[in-house]
Amino acid sequence: MKLSDVLVKPILSEKANKQTEKQNRYAFVVDKKANKLEIKKAVEEFYGVQVSNVNTLVMPSKAKAKYTKAGFIVGRKPSKKKAIITVAEGETIDIYGTGI
Repeated sequence: MKLSDVLVKPILSEKANKQTEKQNRYAFVVDKKANKLEIKKAVEEFYGVQVSNVNTLVMPSKAKAKYTKAGFIVGRKPSKKKAIITVAEGETIDIYGTGI
C-alpha cells in the first residue's frame, strides 16, 4: 500500500483537540487495510515528527433513516478505521496549516 493512501483525513473534534492539548495525541481516519507500521511510517514522512505510539480502532457501520417526499429512506453509513497517534515529547503536528 502506498503511504499517500494510508492517511485519509485528520479528525477535528473537541475530544481530539483535548487529547492533543493534554496528551500530545492526534486522531486520523485511515484506510481500513492499513496496519500500525504503515500508519506510523506515513505520519512520520508527511508531518516530519517522531511517533512513539499508534492505537487503532474500527468504528462499525451505522444504520441511518430519513423521511423525505419520496418516502422513508433507509440506508447504512460505511464503517471506518481510526488511528490515535502519540507523538514524541516536545513535537507537534500542524493539522490546521497555519504556518503558511
